[in-house]
Parts: sequence; structure tokens; C-alpha cells
Amino acid sequence: MPLDPEMQAIVDRAAAAAKTVVDPFDLAVARDLYAKASVPNAPVPPAMRAVDDRVVPGPGGPIPVRVYTPETGRSGALPGLLYFHGGGWLLGSIATHDVFSRSLAAAAGAVVVSVDYRLAPEHKFPAAVEDAWAAIRWIARDGAAIGVDPARIAVAGDSAGGNLAAVICQLARDQDGPALAFQLLLYPTLDLTADTDSMRAFATGFLLTRAAMDWFAREYLADPAQKTDPRASPGRAIDLSRLAPALVVAAECDVLRDEARAYAERLRSAGGRADYRAIPGVTHGFIRMGGTLAVANRVLADLGEAMRALYAGR
Repeated sequence: MPLDPEMQAIVDRAAAAAKTVVDPFDLAVARDLYAKASVPNAPVPPAMRAVDDRVVPGPGGPIPVRVYTPETGRSGALPGLLYFHGGGWLLGSIATHDVFSRSLAAAAGAVVVSVDYRLAPEHKFPAAVEDAWAAIRWIARDGAAIGVDPARIAVAGDSAGGNLAAVICQLARDQDGPALAFQLLLYPTLDLTADTDSMRAFATGFLLTRAAMDWFAREYLADPAQKTDPRASPGRAIDLSRLAPALVVAAECDVLRDEARAYAERLRSAGGRADYRAIPGVTHGFIRMGGTLAVANRVLADLGEAMRALYAGR
């Protein structure tokens, strides 16, 4: 299927801008470009009841988090959604995903806690995993202080953040962590050894490239052998049973598409619940482009309904 016309226009603008970049894998340049790229396509952010910056204790020092409390018209504790931003474990921040975090809070009717986990290459694997794990333990223990119902906690992430969300679900099962209402995985990175049809078909020309994925893995990991560690590649975990219900969203024209489908299939084969959605005509990163991409808003609204239903089932 061809790209959605609005998506094609975004891809064309990105390609034109890329021609002016000498080295896209210069870390400082990549971080700057990533921060700027989200602005033109972002939707108008919904109003929040409150937005608060905090820190939570972590193994490498305090972890910054931003807490988004939506306008719900209801009193009392709300569900909690711990969110991990994308960016290949090297790029991104609370700030780059601020608008999407607000949109996610409004869609889910939940308090979203966006986690500024440590980035590579300054902090190699498993630093990001350690911070994510510290954050989920914090919200399970102290979430009531920010208006979160500890019986209704879930995790979410896009791209590399989806990787962390999947890892945290597995750790929560294996290390006596909190029972999670669901895991929302948006075009997640799940297997750093993958050589799939989608990895080959969309290697260039669709925003996220195969070369970029190789670069992310090199910079994130301290040793290439760590690619098979389930904390880096949760899709390689042997046991996928007894995990939280999953909402797995893939972009049709994305190198990571087949990893997402395979993970959802394995979750179902292991006896779990997995709602897999491959969105036609879009590329990696589409969900944050609601300002210029109508399908992003429709998908987020549908996911909001699904998340509210899963919370209600707790």
C-alpha cells in the first residue's frame, strides 16, 4: 500500500531536510535534529489539570519525571501510565515527547508519568532498564501521592521506549513487581538481531532507517553480544507467558513492523492477550504527528478507548 498522502508529505519534507545534514550519526547533530523534528507535526496539546516535574530515586541518581494529570471531571485516584519516550536510547527526552504525553493522558484518562531515563552512549545498557525499573517500583509504592490508583498501573512506550515497556513487563513478572493493567507498545524495538522482511523492505526512505537501527544498537550496548539479552531484546525472551495484556501498534512502512507482529503472535501463543494493529500507509513515529497527520489522531482515540476498557477491567 502507498503512503497516506499526508504521511508522504512528511517523508518528503524530512528527505529534503536530510540533504543538508553532513553526518546524521553525529550524536550532537542527531539529538538536535530529533528535538526539532517533532515540533512541526505535533498537534495542539490538550489541557491538563496539572503538570508537575519531580525526581524519583534511581540507581544512578535521581531520575527526572514529568507527571501529567488530565481533566477528567472526576474526583479520586486515577489510573497510572508510566511512559518511556523513543529515540533509540540515545535521543529524546521528556521535552521532545511532552505534547504526546499530554495527548496520551487525555486519551487514556490516566495520570501519565514520563520518565527521563539515562541515555547512551554516556550511560550504556542496562542503565535505561535500571531507571525504568526504578520508576515502576516508585509509582507502585508512592503513586498515591500523585493521585494514582496503585491497583491500576500500566506501562507504555514508543520505539525504544516500547522496548523498555516490554522489558519492564517481563521484569515485573519475574521479580515480584506490580501487577500491570496492560502494556502499550508503539512500533517497539523488540529484537536487536532481527533481519526481517520489513527490515529489508523499508531500510531507507521511510524516516527510520536500518542504518540508524544499527547505530542505535552500537551506541546503546557495551558489547554486541548483549543483543541477545532479553533486557535489550525482549522479543528473544524464552517465556512470554503471564504477562500483562498488550496493545501492540505497528506502522505498515517501518523496519520494525515484523518484530511487533511476531511479538504479539508469541504473546497469544503463550496464552496471553495481545491486540495487534498494523496501521496502513504510515511510517515509524507517526503517532506523534497529529498536527499534520489525521490518521495519528484516529489511532490515538481508538487506543484511548482500548486503554480505558483495560483499566476498567482491573
